[in-house]
Amino acid sequence: MASAPQNALPLFFKDLTPLSSVDHASWKARPIESAPWLAEQHAVPITVDEFSAAQRNFPIIFTAGENPVPLALMGLNEGVNVFMGEDGRFSEQVYVPAYVRRYPFMLAKLRDDSDELSVCFDPTAGAIGAFDEGDALFEDGQPTEATKQILTFCEQFEQAGQRTQAFMNELVESGLLMDGEMTIQPDPDKPPFIYRGFQMVNEEKLREMRGDQLRKMNQSGFLPLVYAHMMSLSLMREVFGRQMLQGKVATDQQG
Repeated sequence: MASAPQNALPLFFKDLTPLSSVDHASWKARPIESAPWLAEQHAVPITVDEFSAAQRNFPIIFTAGENPVPLALMGLNEGVNVFMGEDGRFSEQVYVPAYVRRYPFMLAKLRDDSDELSVCFDPTAGAIGAFDEGDALFEDGQPTEATKQILTFCEQFEQAGQRTQAFMNELVESGLLMDGEMTIQPDPDKPPFIYRGFQMVNEEKLREMRGDQLRKMNQSGFLPLVYAHMMSLSLMREVFGRQMLQGKVATDQQG
């Protein structure tokens, strides 16, 4: 249901090119009007900075296996996004994860012997090129304000990623994660739909945590994140209902 991406390139990215004031001196960036690459994506990575906003629209779960990451569920089955139409546009006003808003840009390490990160982009996105319209990326060989804003957003995303990693490390080290399972039975005369393949916080272990452990999590700001995750899980039934209305529930999910 929610395994971590295994590709060499990050999710959504088909290629990666360093942004250059020489090679792309006259290039411009224009808004992405539709996102067909997102319309068939059922889960999107999010950072802890987004839990409060994301949990209003999406269930927040964690990937299975080692090194789990938080995901916003936009559908319960692979290839299903109940919040987007076939035109690649959101069908309603919902929170858009920063991972999506960042695309087609990201910070990447270009050399193994250096920790320096550089702004790169996906040239297949169709959002950056020698266009007549759009925001110029460079002027007189220097980054424009638009490029500086892109860099700032990417830097903030990386910093949020570090905070997310610290949160996930705490969940793993505290033994709070367990294999998740959601059973939904819309028809009492038929077998239920059972969803697995993700991790969630074990409420029983959370209740059993000692006072000093809870204080530590609360002081670090992690405890509210745990509750945001737990509260968001009720939305899995709402997402399921949307899939039912859209005719996108996998019949082999029953049993």
